[in-house]
Amino acid sequence: MLVIRHGQSTWNEEHRWQGQADPPLSEFGRQQAGEAAKSIGNVDVIVSSPQLRAAETASIIAAIIGVGPVQLVDGLQERSAGEWSGLTRIEIDEKWPGWVDGEQRPSGWEPDEVFIPRVMGAMALVAATFDGGTSLVVCHGGVIIALEKELRVNESRIPNLHGRVVRSGDGGMIGGERLELIPADMKTGGGSNRI
Repeated sequence: MLVIRHGQSTWNEEHRWQGQADPPLSEFGRQQAGEAAKSIGNVDVIVSSPQLRAAETASIIAAIIGVGPVQLVDGLQERSAGEWSGLTRIEIDEKWPGWVDGEQRPSGWEPDEVFIPRVMGAMALVAATFDGGTSLVVCHGGVIIALEKELRVNESRIPNLHGRVVRSGDGGMIGGERLELIPADMKTGGGSNRI
């Protein structure tokens, strides 16, 4: 499986935390998705979070590489950001001083003990459903970090249209290398990479 983060959304562009809100890709995010398609190679199926920014990224890639239709998997949705959804880091720091850096979270935040099993269940479903093939999984930064945490590989922020190879077999899932699917000059379009 090649598990990648969606392209830049309109809220990424505005530095807003998204969580399970559903902003679309920005125009720059659409360009990123088109550029990333050139680096994908051969895949047998494209799977996506149903959230618009991921599903739109997956659809753009699918149209370019000629694989489809895109299969949507609910468990690949981003973590709920609770009361922080739609707010900028400045707005969060004003209302909840020190919480982000102190790892405190607001009401409605989806905790790891709920989020990680949901993500791993969705990934196991994808691995079992498309066993023997190569899957492109388009999802979210938080989903990839949760996956990395569970697989005990480097878990750090991941830019738009970067990803990780995950191999699945009888012994479960193993985290492979991280990949950059777009050139350095397309990594940002002025927006942040917050969830």
